[in-house]
Amino acid sequence: MLDVILKNGQIFDGSGKDPVIGNIGIKDGIIVEIGKEDLKDAIEVIDVSGLAISPGFVDMHTHSDFTLMVNGRAESQVHQGVTTEVVGQCGISCAPANNDLDIRQMAIGYCDNSHELGWKTFGEYLSALESNKLGVNVAAFVGHGAVHNKVLGNELRAPNNDEVIKMSEIISDSLDQGAAGFSSGLEYWPGNLATSQNLVSMCKKVSEKNKIYATHVRNRDDHYDLGFTEALTTARQSGVRLQISHIQPKYGAPKYAVEHTLKMIDSFRKLGVDVAFDIIPHTWNHTRVLSILPQWAQEGGTTSVIKRLKNSEERKKIRANPQPMWLLVRDNKWDDIVLIHSNKNPDLIGITFSEIGNLRNQDPYDAAFDLLIEEGEDMGNLLWSSKAFREEDIIMCLQQPECAVISDTTALAPYGVLKNNIGSISGYGWAARFFQNYVNEKKVLTLTEAIRRITSLPAERLGLIKRGKLKKSYYADICIFDSQKIKNNSDLKNLKAYPSGIEHVLVNGIFSVKNGKRTELDGGNVLREFY
Repeated sequence: MLDVILKNGQIFDGSGKDPVIGNIGIKDGIIVEIGKEDLKDAIEVIDVSGLAISPGFVDMHTHSDFTLMVNGRAESQVHQGVTTEVVGQCGISCAPANNDLDIRQMAIGYCDNSHELGWKTFGEYLSALESNKLGVNVAAFVGHGAVHNKVLGNELRAPNNDEVIKMSEIISDSLDQGAAGFSSGLEYWPGNLATSQNLVSMCKKVSEKNKIYATHVRNRDDHYDLGFTEALTTARQSGVRLQISHIQPKYGAPKYAVEHTLKMIDSFRKLGVDVAFDIIPHTWNHTRVLSILPQWAQEGGTTSVIKRLKNSEERKKIRANPQPMWLLVRDNKWDDIVLIHSNKNPDLIGITFSEIGNLRNQDPYDAAFDLLIEEGEDMGNLLWSSKAFREEDIIMCLQQPECAVISDTTALAPYGVLKNNIGSISGYGWAARFFQNYVNEKKVLTLTEAIRRITSLPAERLGLIKRGKLKKSYYADICIFDSQKIKNNSDLKNLKAYPSGIEHVLVNGIFSVKNGKRTELDGGNVLREFY
């Protein structure tokens, strides 16, 4: 007898093939029957006529490394049909670490006294994650920033040859312990200290393990071509499989940047480089407020940063930086920048920095500095978002068949310890918005192709075993939704609204969402093995 039969649904298997009306039989978390054959003998039979049956969505770029420790139910993701998350992106991971303070300073979404720490190796981190009930499957990348910190601490310099060897060994060990790949964030401290040759040496270890290298490139505005060329050259020299994270250029890049970048990618492919990329399906760009500081201002950890920010002369030097990470800041576009997370000032979340400056009777730049000081040791969790991407660039990227779609957010919940956390402007609605905006409204992609972009495409890129498609013997990670009614309901006034149109979500055959409602069940696993 089967556990579950899904009857009469429009089956999109995730491969990009045309859908068929049929039935799916599930036993012990595995798809054992799929097709037009009538299935009757099951503990539970659900008629899903008129609905799309899709593989569960694979979000291949998130920052839920710590929030899943705090609340593993991943409410904001499961409600959208996400069944697998890939954490540890942009060079930011919770392991390896020297001590608990390292974890606290690296972890996006860190909450005091919310989870016992204590891990040091990547394998220990995965084991700690496994101790939680998880609403989604989780694969994890090891981040360059964490590895750098493990070896060099907060020193303001690139590693020497011996240290590069040590960092490479840690990366290799982390991959053996279950890391799905290696990531870098070259706009961030300490990624911006890494030299290209350092990265080649490290990526050779990744290539040896046949894992993937995902990079947040060094620049996506004025010097976008240097940033993307560095990533492509690193892959060419090391032989690693390259994933360019959230490829769309940001405010300050010329209008032809995407077209030029795609041509560069094509030329490197002709040289044998294995490269793909992904995009965030909206025009908002988010990051740590701390990232706006120049390299020298971040040396020495939070205590040193706070000391500098309290010094008026040091503030002037920071503000004089001609190339901050966001050129919006240089150009005083404070109306386009919104605070999205603060532990100490949650009442300011969702407000522009122009408004924050007015409320505090100070310049918005000084307001940002003061908010960092007020966060103290947790200043790494002060997040903001800006209107930095162009819709035309997103559409051009989506027209490329190798372009995956990601959230670049964190798994959250509108209750408990995480209730004030906001991972991004569309953290609660990115997947729904992707279908609503680019399939139903703008018709950039067909529904069949859109499903492929967030199911089999990322699953195959990552090497997930028996996930990303609806096939016999595959894990029953499934999303069932109304393709015409799927809708993002979150906005600046209500950042924590769940989407409409998601009827059922199964993770490893377990109903996480049923009849549009979240169940008490969690079926996710930590994924350590890849092909």
